[in-house]
Amino acid sequence: MALIRVQNVCKSFFTDGKKVDVLRGIDLSVARGEVINILGASGAGKSTLLYILGALDRPTSGTVVHDGVSLFAMGDRDLAAFRNRKIGFVFQFHHLLPEFTAVENVMMPALIARIKPAEAKKRAEAILDRLGLADRCDHKPGELSGGEQQRVAVARAILLSPDVILADEPTGNLDTKTGEEVHKVLMDLNRELKITMIIVTHNLKLAKRDGRSVILEDGKIRDGR
Repeated sequence: MALIRVQNVCKSFFTDGKKVDVLRGIDLSVARGEVINILGASGAGKSTLLYILGALDRPTSGTVVHDGVSLFAMGDRDLAAFRNRKIGFVFQFHHLLPEFTAVENVMMPALIARIKPAEAKKRAEAILDRLGLADRCDHKPGELSGGEQQRVAVARAILLSPDVILADEPTGNLDTKTGEEVHKVLMDLNRELKITMIIVTHNLKLAKRDGRSVILEDGKIRDGR
């Protein structure tokens, strides 16, 4: 059975009194442990789809079923708990808190889940060690390279062993070599931990290397469903 099943999802916005249809009937099935690359031109609806998959936004119509649970039948509080436990997010610009150290940033999902600070720190340190950042735990984001910041963001995303990582252009702000290193980190985690990966990307080279590509065009899936 699919981990994620998207059925006839539509999303519209109103701008200056005019209706803009961003997603126009999306159907998509994602198997557990699969890698999905979402491709398409700017404005095709890639990030909008990703935010709906992560319950950061609600569709105008349609359903998203995650491991047998219909997401948008839940209220906002339950959706927040779902995001914390089941979804890991990695964004292009890291979204690390600058006043906190690497290990403190990684601990955040566990603290939100009311895991004791000592246990949260132990888990965070173990994951940072796994990602080659054991000696950077006490450094703040401004003291880290772009690649190190993104690996901290990945560590934060996997802290609670989520079902799926949703990554929005995770290599888009990095040079080619560093981007490939971050991509390798994600693919290694997919293989070792069987975490499902859904990645919005413009990097055709990396998309062709791993996983299935889904092409969005004018709010619809053109290929790869």
